[in-house]
This record gives sequence, C-alpha cells and structure tokens, in this order.
Amino acid sequence: MAERKTLTKKDRMSVAWRHQFLQGSWNYERMQNGGWCYSMIPAIKKLYTNKEDQIAALKRHMEFYNTHPYVSAPVIGVTLALEEERANGAEVNDQAIQGVKVGMMGPLAGVGDPVFWFTLRPILGALGASLALGGNIVGPLIFFFAWNIIRMAFLWYTQEFGYKVGNSIAQDLSGGLLGKITQGASILGMFIIGSLVQRWVSISFTPIVSQVTQSEGAYIDWASLPAGTEGIKQALTMYNSLGGNALDVVKTTTLQGNLDQLIPGLAALLLTLLCCKLLKKNVSPIVIIIALFIVGIGAHLLGIM
Repeated sequence: MAERKTLTKKDRMSVAWRHQFLQGSWNYERMQNGGWCYSMIPAIKKLYTNKEDQIAALKRHMEFYNTHPYVSAPVIGVTLALEEERANGAEVNDQAIQGVKVGMMGPLAGVGDPVFWFTLRPILGALGASLALGGNIVGPLIFFFAWNIIRMAFLWYTQEFGYKVGNSIAQDLSGGLLGKITQGASILGMFIIGSLVQRWVSISFTPIVSQVTQSEGAYIDWASLPAGTEGIKQALTMYNSLGGNALDVVKTTTLQGNLDQLIPGLAALLLTLLCCKLLKKNVSPIVIIIALFIVGIGAHLLGIM
C-alpha cells in the first residue's frame, strides 16, 4: 500500500506566506488567479511528483478567482485539503475543487471589506495618528506592527481552519456534504452580490424630461438671504425642509430621476444581469470591459449619460 501523501505544517506555512501576495499579478480577465496559483505551488510540488500531474494542477488553479485577499485564507485551506485527498486517490475532480472556490469566494468577499478596510484598519490608523499628532513615534509603530500581526495571524489560523474543514468535506463526498456547502455558499454569495450591485454599479441618464418654474417659497431665494453665517444657516434649513429641488427657481426632472422613483437601481441591475449573461455565453471579460468603455464614452458624448 502506497504511503499517504500529507501536507506538513511547513508546507502549509509556505502556502500561507505566498498567499500574502495574492494580488501580485492581478489582471482584468481572471483577477487573482496568478497569485492563487503561485500560492499553491509548494503544495502541488509536495502532492504530485509526476510532472504531468503538476501541470494539470497548475492549469486547474489558473481559472477565474477573486475575493478579499485576507478572507481568501479559509478558501485556500479547504482547497489544500481537497488537493491532498485527490493526490491520495479520492474521487475529487476539477469541478468539485473549482466549485468550492467559487462557492466560498463570493460570500467571503462581502465580509472582508467591512471588517478589514472599513473597521479594523481605520481604528488602528486613528489610534496611530492620534499618538503621532502628539509627537509620539509609537503611533506609526503601533499601526504598522498591530496591523501586520493581526493580518498574518488571521491568514494562518483561518487557513488552518479551512484545511481541517476541507478534510471533513473530502471524507463525506458520497454523502453530498460538498454539494450542500457549495449550494449554500452560492446562494449566500448571490444575495450579498445582489445587495451590493447598486453600490458598485453607477448609471445616470441625463436627458431632461421636464422643466417647471417653481412658485415662490418652494425654492431658496439667494438674493434675499442675509449676509454671513445667518444666511448660510437659513439656506441649510430651507434645503433640509424643501429637498434637493430648492436650489434653483426651475425644477428640472431628468430621466434618471423618474427611473429612481419607479425602481431605484434598475439600470444598474439590468447592466449587471446583461454582463452575467454574456459571461455565461463565454464572452471574454476583456471584451465586455472594452464594450462598456465604448458605450459609456459614446453615450456621454451624445448626452445620454
């Protein structure tokens, strides 16, 4: 009986170290695939001694991949476990490995930004800046060391957690656990991505639908405002009570304004669904990006957007 191939702690630490450079070869077509493949090299060399198997594994991990670079650690941990089981003869195919990666990267991407970029980093930055403003050199040192210690510890321990979970998934392939996890993660990922569409995609149609002269009192009469801070105070008070149309005598209604009253974010949603449909038809992401540039510039020159 052949000896079981196992990734040692040293092997997994090599992967974790390389994983810090996940975005080192970021590209518009397959995003972080180059950095991901680079991270997996130590594990691939350890698990597959045959050159053809190594090449196949590298190709397998050159597929599209994109998520937050820190919360990617549990994904790579699960993938390491699946690759280990595959190298030892388990029925883990390419689709299963890619399915886990795609199923996990979506939900985790929506978690990484709020936790790291919008919470932890600003808190540490504010702490360091407050000390630095007082002339204390400890301020920037606290930010640098605290941030990197937390970041590297998170990468390692969540990768180890994913590795242990991945072993459980691989041992229960026949029980459908992999399919359930992938399906659940995909549903959660689609929910998170759908909720963020309006934030990520911005479309504004500029054609004017109507222009109406407003009655007196429905807008801010800038000429009659008192001078100084009292005038600014009155203007802000009137703006808060009357709304955005109070800035001018003429109330202008645009096509975008009407669409927002009907269904806010409708155009952004339709554009996102169109891009998804094109991707399903194997249209290159580069082609889609170039087409969006052309359409956007053309629509702006024509006064549509």
